[in-house]
Amino acid sequence: MTLPEYDFSLKNGLRVPPLGRRLRLGQVGGGQGAIVGNWHRNGARLSNHWDLCAGAMSRNADIAARSAWDTVIPLDRSYNDFRAMAEAEASREDGIEAVCICTPNISHFEIAKTFMQAGIDVILDKPITTTIADAQDLVQLAKDRNVVFAVTYPYAFHAMIRQAQSLIAQGALGPIRQVMVEYVQDWGTTSEAEENASVAWRRDPNIVGRTSATGDIGTHAYHLMKTMTGLSAQRLRADFHQCGGTKALEDTAFIKMDLSNGAPAQIWVTQAAPGNACGLRIRVFGEHGGLSWDQEYPEQLIYSPLDAPQQIFSRGQGAGLSPAAERLAHLPRGHGEALTDAWGNLYSEIGMVIAARRAGVTLPKGLVQVPFGEDGLDGVKFMEACADSAQEDAKWVHL
Repeated sequence: MTLPEYDFSLKNGLRVPPLGRRLRLGQVGGGQGAIVGNWHRNGARLSNHWDLCAGAMSRNADIAARSAWDTVIPLDRSYNDFRAMAEAEASREDGIEAVCICTPNISHFEIAKTFMQAGIDVILDKPITTTIADAQDLVQLAKDRNVVFAVTYPYAFHAMIRQAQSLIAQGALGPIRQVMVEYVQDWGTTSEAEENASVAWRRDPNIVGRTSATGDIGTHAYHLMKTMTGLSAQRLRADFHQCGGTKALEDTAFIKMDLSNGAPAQIWVTQAAPGNACGLRIRVFGEHGGLSWDQEYPEQLIYSPLDAPQQIFSRGQGAGLSPAAERLAHLPRGHGEALTDAWGNLYSEIGMVIAARRAGVTLPKGLVQVPFGEDGLDGVKFMEACADSAQEDAKWVHL
């Protein structure tokens, strides 16, 4: 059985709603111009799979109402309590079918649990929880309630990451011998006292748990490495540092790993490197060549075969791109696509999965690569292992 009137061979078909209508989306948190909330909304709109119908964007009723007005949510579907929202929307014939959760880490578990128990699919920011036990409980609850549990790792939805996956799968690099990932920012260079309220919570252990930069951006770096190479860390050792002034938690981490194939890897994350904006970069080296990608220049993938001329793949249609990469490209080369488009691809693929579930069908193998709850659990295990290691003077910790 296939979804009605849907052509899976379309290059840009991921942005065609397969049910013949858009899905109904709700949002918790992310109101009044919060940047993460904007990313979710912009990605959902660009995907063409979603209509934003309801929200609990703030616990403050006035801010919630203003945020609803700004995003064209009917005021009678604006809530200042996520529990009231879940109950009301689950009882409506036209209630939301999924909710995106864009709140600080400490609240993720209770909000996601409430909507899953109401039978509503969940799209959750990373890290999904502050503890492994809570993450495991959410993964199990999603299975028990038969709901989709998706996690927002948008960087893996750039077309060039799919191209890199294809090249690695085809053996272009040969056996992978080493991997280097870095995610380098500078907004945390100053001390806590000088940070503004919109980011200060990311340094508060009562809100984010045992890690700051590692949970905030290190989990992105780790997921990107796993997605691109297909390899995970078997064990790791982590050094935590405060390189940008006194803080309660680390703003910098150096993480050494042994990967599942025995190869060494390293992740460096920092939010205290002046002159760096959002430098997520990955380099993968194998027996026969290497790959390099930089999310500040996301449309190019550099392939360096051993003893042969370097090649640069450019985002677009054709020119040696794999079908999987072409599906994530929506404009001809020369017309820029960037992070918002990656969010659009993420929300397109989540929309495909949820539409398929509601239609009772199975999507063709390899069509989508949605990060599910298990991927979010891996991220929590990664950041907790890093915290364990750093606490014990960078001792080796098995995942």
